Amino acid sequence: MFNSVVAVIPAAGLGIRMGGNTPKQYLSLGGIPLLVYSLKVFEHLECISEVILSVPASDLDYCRREIVKPFGLEKVTQVVAGGSRRQDSVRNGLEAISDQPDGVLVHDGVRPFIDQHIVRNVIDRAGQTGAAVVAMPIHDTVKRVNHSGIIQETLKREELWQIQTPQVFRYDWLVEAHKQAQLHQWDVTDDAGLIERMGYSVSVVEGSCFNIKVTKPDDLVLGEAILETMGSRG
Repeated sequence: MFNSVVAVIPAAGLGIRMGGNTPKQYLSLGGIPLLVYSLKVFEHLECISEVILSVPASDLDYCRREIVKPFGLEKVTQVVAGGSRRQDSVRNGLEAISDQPDGVLVHDGVRPFIDQHIVRNVIDRAGQTGAAVVAMPIHDTVKRVNHSGIIQETLKREELWQIQTPQVFRYDWLVEAHKQAQLHQWDVTDDAGLIERMGYSVSVVEGSCFNIKVTKPDDLVLGEAILETMGSRG
């Protein structure tokens, strides 16, 4: 099991698909900046010792002043400059960790509705296996299509999962994976991809359909609906 876990929250995206001049992580959702929802979850989890936030270099002071301080996010010990890619932002966050923890949790800053119970489950699983991610089984039929728009193959949906975050790993595994990624110029879309390239197995913990990633304007509309649903449940 992991006795100490540090959360690294990459939130350095520019939100190009969202449109407008405000990066998506700062957009208002229910009157609160989107990024705050994710940070508050880890603020109130006893299994998280500290939080490292990676944001655009130009936003360091803004985040400290407008996000961390006013919302009482005491576990956010450092706000660091992110990179041009998600994996660069995570690596910068890793390099800011001062005391070596047992595990590192990585969660997208624009996934506001992660459930504390799911977080505990994925941390417990990673403590047993060394690496675990949150994911959802795919229920729709999935087909592989070529660049000409022609179906090449119907995939077995019972073997397919849509990967979410949090993703939790042994600290030493993740640090070494990022070192190798720099050395060999690996380019991946999530940290589990790096761990897989290192030859380690990654376990899956079932997540939630509410754990959406806000990337497009429609996602904000869906987010407001989720907020309303959660509020109606008390």
